[in-house]
Amino acid sequence: MKKEAVSIIGGADGPTSIFIAGKWKSPGKRSLKERIRQRIYKYRRKRAEKKICAAPHTLKEVIADAKKKYHAVEMPKTGREYMEQYISAREGLIIMQKPELLGSLAEIAQPDVLNEETAKEIFRQIQLRREALARIPDGEMPMDFHIYEIRLKDGWMGIQIDFKWDMFEVSYSGNKKAMKHMKRIAKELYMYYGVSGEDIQNKTKRYLSLLAVLSQ
Repeated sequence: MKKEAVSIIGGADGPTSIFIAGKWKSPGKRSLKERIRQRIYKYRRKRAEKKICAAPHTLKEVIADAKKKYHAVEMPKTGREYMEQYISAREGLIIMQKPELLGSLAEIAQPDVLNEETAKEIFRQIQLRREALARIPDGEMPMDFHIYEIRLKDGWMGIQIDFKWDMFEVSYSGNKKAMKHMKRIAKELYMYYGVSGEDIQNKTKRYLSLLAVLSQ
């Protein structure tokens, strides 16, 4: 049975995501189908903006709700999958919250033209940054990281939480039917987490994350 996967919020940094996608097109080279999708997304985004109102909940309340409604369970911290996601989350948090620890490697510029030489240079910088990230002591980036799982017959959802940094990310995978169900659950979780009036006013990451989910 064919499986699909989607990551709602978060993921690889900009340069890495370019190569994961496998395509890098300038706006003028987008196909008609891509341009239509972009217009639909913009319409949905404007509609979602009007629906968002202040009704925030804490991350602990979100997890309690996920356990009660969807039987979410915490992933053991000793497993390989947890450690891989922990490392990825740590790298992302350092880049976002403490970029000064990386110096000139905090930002990797995207070149105007993508060719073999620029691709090699981007990958070289990414590797250098990962090595620098691995050398940063845990004391410089204290975390309270947890992963909670929701399992269906043909689907899986992972909820990444860091209580110290207010990190909330969701990813899921499965067949087409399970993906539809998981998408609904993810939307409900983000809506329950919600935003404050200050988030709306300042267009914080929390607000933009909710907006992105509601625009899908």
